[in-house]
Order: sequence, then C-alpha cells, then structure tokens
Amino acid sequence: MTNPAHSQDANTGEDIASTTVPPKGTLPKRNAFSALMSPKKPSKKVPPSDTPQSDPARTTTFLGRDGLGAYIASPASFPASRVIYHNEKWVVINDLFPKSSVHILLLPRDPSKQLLHPFEAFEDPDFLKEVQVEVQKLRRLVAKEMHRRFGKFSALDQKRQKGIDALDGDSDSESQHLPIGRDWSQSVISGIHAGPSMNHLHIHILSVDRHSECMKHRKHYNSFSTPFLIDVEDFPLNRNDDRRHPGTAGYMERDLKCWRCGKLFGNKFSRLKEHLDEEFDEWKKE
Repeated sequence: MTNPAHSQDANTGEDIASTTVPPKGTLPKRNAFSALMSPKKPSKKVPPSDTPQSDPARTTTFLGRDGLGAYIASPASFPASRVIYHNEKWVVINDLFPKSSVHILLLPRDPSKQLLHPFEAFEDPDFLKEVQVEVQKLRRLVAKEMHRRFGKFSALDQKRQKGIDALDGDSDSESQHLPIGRDWSQSVISGIHAGPSMNHLHIHILSVDRHSECMKHRKHYNSFSTPFLIDVEDFPLNRNDDRRHPGTAGYMERDLKCWRCGKLFGNKFSRLKEHLDEEFDEWKKE
C-alpha cells in the first residue's frame, strides 16, 4: 500500500532530519526518564546483529523520511536520552521533535512490517494485538513520567502526599483512606497518523498537553487534535471509515480548537499557542 500524499502528513519540512548512527564510545549516562521507562527486569540477551560492534549499520546515515531506520537498525548505538529501551521486537525512543511535554515513539522491528503503512500493517491481527499490548504498557509509563515531572504542581497529588506524610505508620487500613491522587493515565493520548510523515512504521504515545517548542504550525497541532491521529485500539478500521481518506476528510485544514477548553481560534495558530501556554499551567494544577 502506498502512503497517502505527503501533503496530508504532519511534517512541515523542518521536522524531517537525516539520522546518523553515532560511533561507539559516545554514549552519555542515563537520565531519570530513561531509567523510569526502561524495563525493571533484565532484558533478553540482545542478538549479535543488535550490537554496535557487529552492526555495519551503525555508520550509516538514514536520509530524510527514512530517519527512524537508524534507531531500528542499531538502537544500542544511541544514548539513553534518545533510545529509552529496545529488544528484539521493539525500539522506544524520545521523539526528536516532540509535540507535547512527553512524546515517545514505538518502532516495530519486524522487517515485514516496518516499512508498511499502518493501515496495511494492522491488517495482521496477531501483529496488531502485539502493538496494542505494547502501547498500553507505554501509556502507563508515560503517565508515570508525567506524575514524576508534574505531580508537585497537581492539587490532587499534593492532597494525597499530605495524607501520606500525616500517617503515623504504614498500616494498610490507614493507607486505604488516603486521597487517590491524580489519574495521569487520563492525560495520555496515542495512535498513528492517517498520513505518516516518516517511512518506518511508528506509533505515537504522548501527554495530552501539546505544549512544546516544536509545536510550531497549524499542521502540527491538528495532526494530534483531530481524527488524523487514530488510536491503535480503533483497529481494524472499517473499509468505509473516513479516517482512511485524510485528505478528503480535511482534518489538517480544520479550525484550531483548544484541546482543553474547546475555544476556537480559526487559523490563528500564534493565538492558540499563547493560549496553550496558559492552559498548560492550569492543566498541571488539576
């Protein structure tokens, strides 16, 4: 299946960067997010082809829309600030051009799927189920990361923390009466773009805030705020689903609408951007 016309993808040109696998010995230490996102149990032994020493792809530059291929080919060659974790089936990375405060990508490594349009790849029910399971895991981890970053601003989280601090002991009966705290999982969105901008199959998992310096255009915003972003749980799609035809549906040309309060901004992205800054501060306080 051929990708939809690139005029209906989410990138504006500046978001597409070639990626070169870094040379051996240049990796910095892990950061807090990488430590949180990495599996707690030791991963299975990585196949020899996955290591920088034996992977010839580590010196290869993946041009333009093939840029994600570098992470799939040699994930161990990248720093933890970029590649969060990987195994024989998946690579999880921080998006190079994040459109929210937390924005990660799931990259399947199956050679028979990685260059397919998601509509085609997800016709395989077994593969679709594996993707859905992995996405659910990543949604939970993104929620944990939001709690780590923003819990100190949240009224609900602070109310729970005060209750914890007030406990005299660690009695289970006492802890059952604590305020439940904020459910950050309700602030995670995920899915694929109906018109992917990169050639390798990738699934977005991100915080709902759309607050980022890389959110620069109407096209960026609408790609994550309209049905152009399709939840993997919605697959398999019906053959007559409008989302199969993003150009006809006109998602990218829709009037800008605040994700939180519903206020309309027409095509005035700069005004929406200012508004999103205000909403971000209020959203953190919930």
